[in-house]
Amino acid sequence: MGDKGIYNIFISHFHKDVEQVSKLKELLKYRGYETRYISIDDSEPNQSKNPDYIKSLIRPKIEWAGTTVVLIGPETHTREWVNWEIEYANKLGKRIVGVLVRGAKESDVPDVPENINMFGDSLAGWDSDKIIGAIEGKHHDWLTTEGTPRDFYDS
Repeated sequence: MGDKGIYNIFISHFHKDVEQVSKLKELLKYRGYETRYISIDDSEPNQSKNPDYIKSLIRPKIEWAGTTVVLIGPETHTREWVNWEIEYANKLGKRIVGVLVRGAKESDVPDVPENINMFGDSLAGWDSDKIIGAIEGKHHDWLTTEGTPRDFYDS
């Protein structure tokens, strides 16, 4: 799939889907892609309730990345921070790729975050070719997990 390279990725996700972050990185590595990813996870515990402080931690990570990948599980659409991260990435002109978590069926993920529908460049199931193509900017697909075209505002 073209020249393999190094991609700087910010991974937006609901904390219950944190296992999927490492699975995504493994998938890309297996395909020969080196990703330098960053996200907010348990390795950086943060008990702050101050939104401005939390945003000050997240902003530089999104600014650093060339692409924001949003891992979408059954509850992701309910997460205010995920929508904020997508909106901020959009303001910076970053590529935004939605990826349904591994093993998810379209019926398992009835809603995607509102801002993915508004600002996303691509939405795909757990398919390495589609994910890599979307990160590289070669795919602008909105697909179901079965690989069929998804209605843009499907929910």
